[in-house]
This record gives sequence, C-alpha cells and structure tokens, in this order.
Amino acid sequence: MGAPGSAVFAGGGQMMGWRSLLQPHRIVLMALFAGLVVWCAISLRWDWIPEYAPLAIEGAWRTIWILVVTTVVGFLLAIPLGLAQAIGPWYLSMPAKTFCTIIRGTPLLLQIWLLYYGLGSLFPQIPWIRGSELWPYLRQAWPYAVLALTLSYAGYEGEVMRGAFAGVNKGQLEAANAFGMPRFTMFRRIWLPQAIRNVLPTLGGETILQLKATPLVATITVVEIYAVSSRVRSDLFIVYEPLLLLALFYMIIAGIIALLFRRFELKTGSRL
Repeated sequence: MGAPGSAVFAGGGQMMGWRSLLQPHRIVLMALFAGLVVWCAISLRWDWIPEYAPLAIEGAWRTIWILVVTTVVGFLLAIPLGLAQAIGPWYLSMPAKTFCTIIRGTPLLLQIWLLYYGLGSLFPQIPWIRGSELWPYLRQAWPYAVLALTLSYAGYEGEVMRGAFAGVNKGQLEAANAFGMPRFTMFRRIWLPQAIRNVLPTLGGETILQLKATPLVATITVVEIYAVSSRVRSDLFIVYEPLLLLALFYMIIAGIIALLFRRFELKTGSRL
C-alpha cells in the first residue's frame, strides 16, 4: 500500500530538485562556468601536462594518503583527549586541555617547522637512532609532516569531542548505568556513537580544512600536489594553468569528502 505513495513522493522530490537547479541565477552561473572552461581550454597553455602528469599523479596520491592517515589517527587521538576533558580527573583533563590549547593557539606552519627543523635536527646527533632501523624514515621529511598534521587535527577535534561528549543526554547514561551496563559497553554503544553523530558536520568541515592544510608540508620538501604545481611554475614560468588544475583537484576532493560525510549523516540518522 505504501509503495505508490513513496514512488510519487520520490518523483516529486526529483522534480523539485530539477526545478531548484534550473533557477535563473543558477543557469547564469553554470553558463559563466562553461564559458570560463571553454576560454581556459582555448586560450591557456596545456602542452606541459603529459610531461608532468606522472609527477602530478604521485603528488596527488601523496596528498590523499597524508590526508587519510592524519585524519584517521588524529581522530583516534581526539577521542581520549575529548573524553579526558569532559569527565577525566584533573591530572588527565589538564594535560589534554593544555595540549589542545597549544595546538589551537599556534600556527600549523610553526608546528611543522618545529618538528622538522627542531626535532629532526636532533636525531642525527643521537648515535643509537642513526644506527636503528627507523633512521631511513626519520631522515626523510614526510614523517614529520604526518606527525604535525596528525597532532594538529587531534588538537582541534579533541576540543570538538569534548563538547560532543558533554552534549550527550545524561539520562541515557544514567539509565544504562542503572541497568548494570559496564562502563566500556555504555561508552561503546551509547556515548561514543551519539557524540560522533552530533559532530559529523563539524568533522566534515574540519577534514576539508585538513585537506587545505596539506600544502604546508611542501615547505619541508614533501612533494605533494601543491609542490608539483610550484615546480611547473618555476620550470616553465607558467602561473595560471597549474594553479587552476590545483584548485580543481582540491574542489573535487573536498566535494567527495562533503558527499561522504553527508551520506554518513543520513545513514546514521536513519538508523537512530
């Protein structure tokens, strides 16, 4: 009985979507964008792309995996940081709050340089580190870039998770406690899922900001996609073309991130 109504509703939703898309101002914007694309294709120089395509693919891949690793590990660190600030004793909450305050109060570029030029310059002076199996990695730049971006994401999201944990309805936690549910089970099944669901839009926005922060690692010789565009500009003295492609790359990745988080929001919302 409900299928015809749902089909009509879906069809009506699609019709409303097309109507909103075909509004006059959006048609004008799409026409201007199409004209800009045609002008760029005709007027600008693109013959350098085949030569730099392998390096650009490598740089794009490095940007993506740095983004994924730093956001995943950073969020795993943000959970205990937020929990310690929300309910932890003072000897746990104070270090967590101090860490988040320092990370949020200093520029990310400064953090990257302190780790690379500071900590990275100390390791060569320690004999047992130079002779260890970690030295081939510690002598490169990317571990310091990953560490800096991870700590930065953890610091910002630790504060976000603090508010998320504090915002969960305490009545549910008290009811679970009254039924004798173990604390870890209560955290895993009630507290953490609801806290994450409440901050999903914020996490999506912070992940996009993390993507926009990845070009800073080029300052310590990590060859990601921004460094590739800079190399094209320095080698061929071409300015606009690599920057336009770079902007297109970031827009596509940011759109994918926003879409994934939006689908995750809808999925978790329907389950709850």
